[in-house]
Amino acid sequence: QMAIDDFGGKVLGMPIELISADHQNKADIAASKAREWIDTEGLTMLFGGTNSGTALASAKVAAEKKRVYINNGAASSALTNEQCTPYTVHYAYDTVALAKGTGTAIVETGGKSWYFLTADYAFGHALEADTSSVVKAKGGTVVGAVRHPLNASDFSSFLLQAQNSKAQVLGLANAGGDTINAIKAAKEFGIGKSMKLAGLLIFLSDVHSLGLRNTEGLQFTTSWYWDLNDESRKFANRFFEKAKRMPSAIQAADYSATMNYLKAVEAAKSTDADKVMTAWRGMKMNDFFGSGYLRADGRYVHDMYLMQVKAPAESTKPWDYYKLVKKLPGEQVFTTKAESKCALWK
Repeated sequence: QMAIDDFGGKVLGMPIELISADHQNKADIAASKAREWIDTEGLTMLFGGTNSGTALASAKVAAEKKRVYINNGAASSALTNEQCTPYTVHYAYDTVALAKGTGTAIVETGGKSWYFLTADYAFGHALEADTSSVVKAKGGTVVGAVRHPLNASDFSSFLLQAQNSKAQVLGLANAGGDTINAIKAAKEFGIGKSMKLAGLLIFLSDVHSLGLRNTEGLQFTTSWYWDLNDESRKFANRFFEKAKRMPSAIQAADYSATMNYLKAVEAAKSTDADKVMTAWRGMKMNDFFGSGYLRADGRYVHDMYLMQVKAPAESTKPWDYYKLVKKLPGEQVFTTKAESKCALWK
């Protein structure tokens, strides 16, 4: 909505209306809602939130109905790989970039043997598979994995299996509440004494909820952080005024993607998805979120960042949680043409 307001509230002389619904992490609800909006509400662009199962289902409906589909929250690399479509835009991050960023960094600093704690749905499976590939390619080994249901209530049995594996690294192939609860339980079990925790998808809200004492030293890869530079801080402060919290990478990407979509509509002089996608692929993107370009497979290629959570003593102001370890060029961390299984990018 902030982006729509900043754009002026209309495009090609038409008012821009935002509608939303909760898919409850269910693919069938996401798909039927998308279909209903396209058939009855004249929807021109669909935005997907978290959960890869719902994202892949929504992308399918959008492709069938020829509508632009943008996703930020879901991470499965299948969106721009095996299940790529001419209308999908995967904007913020994906499991390949998260795996290459964090997996590479941890193996290179001595974390050679891995055990995965994996959320048992499309996203978790993709993150485990992509990180395993990176670990093995860098000379590491994967000792094993245990799968837990989405929104698991008890992690004790899973963590005991992880501890018994004697692996050096526990890879958390999960997100949100599951990551928070797994880290809390790992702290209680003293897992950190024998294993290094690798958070494969960490949000600012996770660190905020857990506190720096429970997360200090955690390394992870992200597409954006509010305190990166003056531009990011400017957006973050505006967001903070409205929401009373700092924006996550997803919220920043939502704003940026909405703006760039509207610019593409303007450039195409049409809301027709084929024309918009052609215009968008010809655009250079550059704003507070990042700079880069849209590839034929639907991936927005931009820099990613390897981050480390600060110790409590290093944090000097509210929400001051991360320090930059290194910038990761998009060309290096996203799927390469040689690795791609997307038929549109050959």
